[in-house]
Amino acid sequence: MKLCWLDIRNLPEALKTAVLEEAVHQRLEGVVAADPADFESLPPTVRRILLPNGDLPADFGAADVVVVDPDRHGEPAELAAKHPSVEFGRFVEIIDAPTLELACQAARTEKWSVLLFRDPTKIPLEIVIAAAARSTGSIITIAEDVEEAEIIFGVLELGSDGVMMAPRKVGDATELRAASATQTPGLELVELEVTATAHVGMGERACVDTATHFAEDEGLLIGSHSKGMILCVSETHPLPYMPTRPFRVNAGAIHSYTLGQDDRTNYLSELHAGSKVMAVNTKGQTRMVTVGRVKIETRPLISIDAVAPDGTTVNLILQDDWHVRVLGPGAVVLNSTELRPGDRVLGYLPSEDRHVGYPINEYCLEK
Repeated sequence: MKLCWLDIRNLPEALKTAVLEEAVHQRLEGVVAADPADFESLPPTVRRILLPNGDLPADFGAADVVVVDPDRHGEPAELAAKHPSVEFGRFVEIIDAPTLELACQAARTEKWSVLLFRDPTKIPLEIVIAAAARSTGSIITIAEDVEEAEIIFGVLELGSDGVMMAPRKVGDATELRAASATQTPGLELVELEVTATAHVGMGERACVDTATHFAEDEGLLIGSHSKGMILCVSETHPLPYMPTRPFRVNAGAIHSYTLGQDDRTNYLSELHAGSKVMAVNTKGQTRMVTVGRVKIETRPLISIDAVAPDGTTVNLILQDDWHVRVLGPGAVVLNSTELRPGDRVLGYLPSEDRHVGYPINEYCLEK
């Protein structure tokens, strides 16, 4: 996860108390205050960052890090020599080319660089991240809200090391923590044995076109039941009659489940431009990708039944065409219309039933 610093410097007292409790509960890494007295209630698991609104106080209190503006407070290195028990960082406001160079220098040399970009473009942040590629310090970028924090975490794929954000309400700290989780957990895929296939007539299927390039061993997990899915490969592999479309998964009938954000499932029919779905490779590694378009069209359909080693049955309904494919052990690409009983495909067995996409521990029979 990325670093999350919550800025409480200008919060009213009533909101401050609630926000601090939420920050501790969500295990945010840092709380930023202008008054050292605000650190008194914090446990030692939270980093205390002092960022004065005015002059430096005579006593830093329990501060772990003091972030200074050199024009007002002096150079961080000189202050660190006077206060060896405290870490110092540099605040830089980027408004033009000279201040951008100051930010790059800070990111290369300082332990902590807190950066405020006045213009909405993220190009200057890209330049700072590139300039600090070999540094050991941390870049903390100030975000206006959680939406901007999500963007900052993804700039140049590496993202800023952390975000500093002032909450506007209770719940913002929780959303910031969720946004900082840039990596999705891996899944334990299983080998499923095909037990039957059947041509089931016409229906609507969905092609999920994403705003990303899939790898050759990567696709989406799709299934008719919430407790069993099969790994459908993307169109990264050549076909004789059409060009590859490495952004696409011909995913299946519109009633089918796929995995989305926050451990939820989504029906293929409810995906739209801007939705998030989980891409999965044959090793079980995952990442969230953005849907750019969903194409729902009437096509002949084929039903594939399979069984897991523990006896769980799995069903997948796909477009009934040779070029629609799934993945097997060893990343073998299998044409769906050529599957026969005894063939093996890769799948995933979620442990919970679902209610409106959320996992829930209740009785639910799907067949």
